[in-house]
Amino acid sequence: MATRRLRGFKRWMKANGVDCSDALNLVDDENDGVSVRASCDLKEGDVVANISKPACLTIKTSGAREIIESAGLDGSLGLSVALMYERSLGEESPWSGYLQILPVQEDLPLVWSLEDLDSLLSGTELHKVVKEDHVLICEDWEENISPLTSSLPQNVDPDSFGIKEYLAAKSLIASRSFQIDDYHGSGMVPLADLFNHKTGAEDVHFTADSSHSESDTEADESDNGDAVNEATDEDEPSSKSSSSPEQFLEEVPGENTDNEAEEEEEEDEEEEENSSMLQDDLSGLKMIMVKDVAAGAEVFNTYGLMGNATLLHRYGFTEPDNPYDIVNIDLELVTEWSSSSFTSRYTRSRLALWRKLGCAGCESQNSEYFEVSSTGEPQTELLILLYILLLPDDAYNKLDLAISTKASLSKEGKGSSSPSSPYVLTIGKHKFKLGESENDVLLTDGVSEALLTIVDKRESLYGSLTSFEDDIAGLKACCLPKDRRLYHSLVLRVSERKILKQLRSYIRTKANELSGGKRRKKMVSKS
Repeated sequence: MATRRLRGFKRWMKANGVDCSDALNLVDDENDGVSVRASCDLKEGDVVANISKPACLTIKTSGAREIIESAGLDGSLGLSVALMYERSLGEESPWSGYLQILPVQEDLPLVWSLEDLDSLLSGTELHKVVKEDHVLICEDWEENISPLTSSLPQNVDPDSFGIKEYLAAKSLIASRSFQIDDYHGSGMVPLADLFNHKTGAEDVHFTADSSHSESDTEADESDNGDAVNEATDEDEPSSKSSSSPEQFLEEVPGENTDNEAEEEEEEDEEEEENSSMLQDDLSGLKMIMVKDVAAGAEVFNTYGLMGNATLLHRYGFTEPDNPYDIVNIDLELVTEWSSSSFTSRYTRSRLALWRKLGCAGCESQNSEYFEVSSTGEPQTELLILLYILLLPDDAYNKLDLAISTKASLSKEGKGSSSPSSPYVLTIGKHKFKLGESENDVLLTDGVSEALLTIVDKRESLYGSLTSFEDDIAGLKACCLPKDRRLYHSLVLRVSERKILKQLRSYIRTKANELSGGKRRKKMVSKS
């Protein structure tokens, strides 16, 4: 039986141009919220929803549009204001029937207390990132949202625009918004945001009839980013109106005054926007089945191919045994190990040589790091860096001279390749192309030992209070939904620590293969 709020939402959809197929069954669960199931067998190609663009909550459709645009806000910042504004109106908002079905906030780490962040996420990929996010978002609120409260209409409570409300709005936008089109930008799309995610198992696809962007899913797949998914593109009209010959003939010869020019420019902009709005709103949004789904089964959307760190960061949940999980090893951990083993000056010079070769780690929010895949395979650039850090001085000097000579020849036009392009080098006993070589060649005894030490340093970030085995036991003991935050945090911790364990195994296996089965110095590391 449909709940009261679900019945209200269905009435709202009918009145606002949202056509939900009878083949979809909206299910409202007290613990899990609203999900979508098939009420009959669904076939690939079935259109199960048509959604008009005016029904979407965007900067352009919100009653706060003038306030937002006067303040020069756009993207997720402007959409947050639109969402807070409509929520503040309660039942007077045109979106009240839709907003009442949404949670107050999504339980993303973004809205967790500092105590929960430190106790649950310490050592994980998210700990530092979320704390940095929180600082930036608080700064955004202080600089852009708080000043708006002095110019709100009398029927709007300024308390509806507090920092807590802003974080709640950001959590909903991060987890539920879609890119609609060039005119509207991103927005809240009723019904489309009720389909739950399942990695690599998309049943239904969100698409705009006449838009360059089909859905946030495609953006995520091409991006595969680690930060909160925020729309930052400027809102620009999707088409421009053209002037007819008659318009030119009616113009009065001679120069216009500044006021006349400004008025004409404003009129042109208004005509352009109206034309864009008309064209965009004539097209609609659809949810189309991309595979068959049996009656009674849940219908899933896919937000992208993401690891658990990204899923928890953006959407507030994780998936056990996620094949897209990764672990990052910060460059800082590597340089700390090198400086403690050698000197800071030594480390800086070797790092500079590594960069001359065109090598770099991944970058996110002003930090540089190396990825370790779900199978435990480290990023090649990390192994190259460790190889260079451990080169004997004579080999290092020869390599530095070879790179400098190559760069000099390239500048003089005597060589076609840049110093950063892969080329054959002989280092020690090995000849290979830096940037293209197999990891096996780089996993010498020294590199293997160094990497195992660095892995132990990475593992230590989780703290000494709980072991990998303790985390596994804690995860099994979790009771959902009561232990929701603990459960998803432990899924993340266990998946990361499992990858570190696989990395240790990868190092030993590859090192033994490289040795050809000969006896090697025993590698000691935490198991």
